[in-house]
Amino acid sequence: MFENLLGIFRKRRRCEEEHLPSDPRTSINNNYDSNDENDDVDDVECPAAWNGAHINNLQIDRPYNVNERFVTILDQLDARVEKFRKDALNLQEKKDYLLMSMDLIKSNEMLQSMTEAEREEIMLYIQRVSSRLGTVELNVRTVRDISQEDSLSQINALIDTMIKMGDPVMARQRCQLYLNACCSSTMDPSNHLGTVHEADIGPIDKKFESALLGCTLDDQKNIKKRLQALMGYLNKQTVTN
Repeated sequence: MFENLLGIFRKRRRCEEEHLPSDPRTSINNNYDSNDENDDVDDVECPAAWNGAHINNLQIDRPYNVNERFVTILDQLDARVEKFRKDALNLQEKKDYLLMSMDLIKSNEMLQSMTEAEREEIMLYIQRVSSRLGTVELNVRTVRDISQEDSLSQINALIDTMIKMGDPVMARQRCQLYLNACCSSTMDPSNHLGTVHEADIGPIDKKFESALLGCTLDDQKNIKKRLQALMGYLNKQTVTN
């Protein structure tokens, strides 16, 4: 019976507290539990001065913190995008190297010593490999103006002509001239562009150098890497012959 009376008393007290007028400065805990021993704990009142100061700090700090967080996240994304772009460029270089290798095989003079049936079989094999490689599409766009597009087209035409020469020794000599032009167009130890003297790097191809200087810096780097890979292949061909 005593427990029943105590329960009725607690319920009545809760009803009376629910009808009390609310004070904005008072924090009321409404999460009552019938089995909680802290039902009789008095409400805690927050000083008005402290409450206002807390709100003002939120209004001042929140825009700065949010902006800083967004900048940090975007910096991380920017770094990941740059790495992704470099990885795609590396894959593009590998694809270009494979295409160049197949062009060199097609222009190899040793094919002429083979029978027509054997040569046809090799060409069909090259075609199958080229078709399979063509299923991989990579496109990392470099921003260029019309003049830079024309310069890059001239460079590609000169390199393609060199690859199709058929003579590994002559192709190697031409490739070395192109590489010397690339070295003359890069920065010297003093960080000045195009100041490396010809005597320090050997003879260069003036036509190739003129077209190279009209390309973007990214294109110049890629052209040099392409020529270096081509030179390595031509050196192996020269030693074999």
